Amino acid sequence: MSDAPLIEIKNVSHTFQTAGGPLQVLDRLNISVKEGGFCAVVGPSGCGKSTLTRLVAGLLKPDEGEVWLHGEQVKSPRATVGMAFQNPVLLEWRTILRNVMLPLEIVPTKTSKAEQEERARYLLNLVGLEGFEDKRPSELSGGMRQRASLCRSLVHQPDVLILDEPFGALDAFTREDLWQTMHKVKEQEPFTGLLITHDLRESIFLADQVVVLSGRPAHAQYVLDVPMDGPRDLEHLYTHDAAEMLTILRHQIEIAQGRAPEGSPAEPA
Repeated sequence: MSDAPLIEIKNVSHTFQTAGGPLQVLDRLNISVKEGGFCAVVGPSGCGKSTLTRLVAGLLKPDEGEVWLHGEQVKSPRATVGMAFQNPVLLEWRTILRNVMLPLEIVPTKTSKAEQEERARYLLNLVGLEGFEDKRPSELSGGMRQRASLCRSLVHQPDVLILDEPFGALDAFTREDLWQTMHKVKEQEPFTGLLITHDLRESIFLADQVVVLSGRPAHAQYVLDVPMDGPRDLEHLYTHDAAEMLTILRHQIEIAQGRAPEGSPAEPA
């Protein structure tokens, strides 16, 4: 894994025009994610986290500042970016296998149909969905549908994977099971990750860097490096180090929400 940044968000500001007038959501935001890194972004509701993902994916252009991937400025959607959302948005009239293969039908590729199917089956097996390839989305549980959505986002082997609260609607047991699946997937399918989440435990379990956004218009208020190397299991979340990190992040969220003054110390874990 290189220390060179693969994702660079440089002094990005963005404003939406609404019926009530201009609404600025981002203000001179700076975030850097090294190649192979995994960055989680947390912050108050409505602070522009999802806007950030669309800027990185090239679906929006910033009003000011620049977004760079692999040393190239992002000005349009990129085929090297995969995205997964809270709603899996699987097509009911397609089998799970054909849902996973959909991006390969949309984005031009030199691979054959047989190779595409082999790739999709490999990913479904990786996330524990072997044997469900011919099922329809309605025949799967919520967690299984989210696994299929994850496979679809990875099927074209993207350099960057954007996860916009993909586990937020799941029950606690399923969510934690998918966190462990994500570590397994990243080990087998290397990517640079950008995760949007409201779950602080999720952020320190999955990411090696957590960025706390301020209230709107958002800037990077605080950056936490997560010093847990190697494979992680759920026991990591019950260590003293994890408790201290969660205390710091909760305190930073309170500052972002205006419920604690800037510079006030976090309570010891």
